Amino acid sequence: MRKLFLLVVVFLFGAALNAQTDIGGDWSGAISISGVELGIVTHFKNDAGVYSGTIDIPEQSAMGLPLSKIDYSFPKLKFELEVPNSAAKFDGEFKDEVISGEFTQAGLKGAFTLTKGLKKEVVEEKNFKEEEVTFKNGDITFAGTLSIPPKSGKHPAVVMITGSGPQNRDESVAGFKIFKVIADYLTTNGIAVLRYDDRGVGKSTGKSVNESTSEEFSTDVIEAIKFLKGRSDINEKQIGLIGHSEGGLIAPMVAAKTDDVAFVAAMGGPAVNGAEIIIEQSKLIMLVNGTDKEKVEKDMVDTRVVFDMFLNGVSDEEIKGEMRKQKLVEFEKLSEDEKAKIADKDKWVEDDVDNVFNVFSSPWMRYFLKYEPVPALEKMKCPALMLFGELDLQVPPKQSEGAMRDAFVRGGNKDFEIKVIPKANHLFQEATTGSPMEYGTLKKGFVDGFLDYMVSWIVKRVTVVK
Repeated sequence: MRKLFLLVVVFLFGAALNAQTDIGGDWSGAISISGVELGIVTHFKNDAGVYSGTIDIPEQSAMGLPLSKIDYSFPKLKFELEVPNSAAKFDGEFKDEVISGEFTQAGLKGAFTLTKGLKKEVVEEKNFKEEEVTFKNGDITFAGTLSIPPKSGKHPAVVMITGSGPQNRDESVAGFKIFKVIADYLTTNGIAVLRYDDRGVGKSTGKSVNESTSEEFSTDVIEAIKFLKGRSDINEKQIGLIGHSEGGLIAPMVAAKTDDVAFVAAMGGPAVNGAEIIIEQSKLIMLVNGTDKEKVEKDMVDTRVVFDMFLNGVSDEEIKGEMRKQKLVEFEKLSEDEKAKIADKDKWVEDDVDNVFNVFSSPWMRYFLKYEPVPALEKMKCPALMLFGELDLQVPPKQSEGAMRDAFVRGGNKDFEIKVIPKANHLFQEATTGSPMEYGTLKKGFVDGFLDYMVSWIVKRVTVVK
């Protein structure tokens, strides 16, 4: 799911076998929170046992941000990135040559993973051409990569649509370049692919994705289709869409607006509104990560109260009042030792309320909480392949599968398939629990058979140049 946007943090990490091992040097990895994935590179320096460090966040063009409170005692490592109003905190452990652990910021919890060294791009020989391209939507310029099969002629094509949060054209998540892998495989099988950096990411211009809405993203996709239709090497009648997570919500939105979409393949696309998705995903992730069931249920009740206020147009002050009340109840449940560490209770409450409110009151979030995907699904008449991961905790298949099938039937779509992929998580990796905390530790590839299944479905509905 499109990831709740966070400011981004840094990491510092410990490694070792027996004694305290020096963690100085460069580390590469990512943070993951509610579906948001951000690549990070950390640099640590050991000065007589005292560590200092910085972090780079390339996707946000943030480089050399200083780290603080670095506390390393093998195998445990803690560090923070100071940002306005709320520090980003990392609490990790070294195991099997990887540093991984919990990331928290502004009341949100996620995971981070780091491995030693700077990641080097492996140059692979390809039997197809890649072209750097640009197209425009109003005053926004999008930069992307168009992969073209080697044979001359008019090729069927796909526009890739990323999930939530600031994503580059490869949709890189914890080191797994999801869209690049798909693009290479599709192009090898005769299908051209356009993938592009999101608004305000990489080489694309425009305001940040957090300041935009899914509806606005759908207009970006329409302009991408127009761009492909203007190319002499693309079959303008056979341009389809592949969307992941929020991209799987946007693809039907586009297909409902224009007849220019030849087919849609969605990976973990929802069929219920964002409020329901966030509540269910939060519950499932907290439970699988070991949070007490009673606490989970209480948190979800509180979250639903606040979401209902957003959905029903209650004033911002009333919403903040409810959040303030919930935070005060949380304070009273703290131990005396925990309370003693809070110098100013009122400031502690207000800082948390402001941080969380800012996340949930962004233009993207307000739209996402309310948007109902079913009407667009009903209007879709093009062929549709809707894929879910059996272990997906971010867009749980049980929550959306039935509503999606009913929408297609009501709308009279004659060519749709809904398939749940065994053992697959939200990224369609082979997983154990499906928790986002696993993403960085799993193989950087899809579950066996996934790509073949999707490509064979598409090839049956287009004409590949022979």
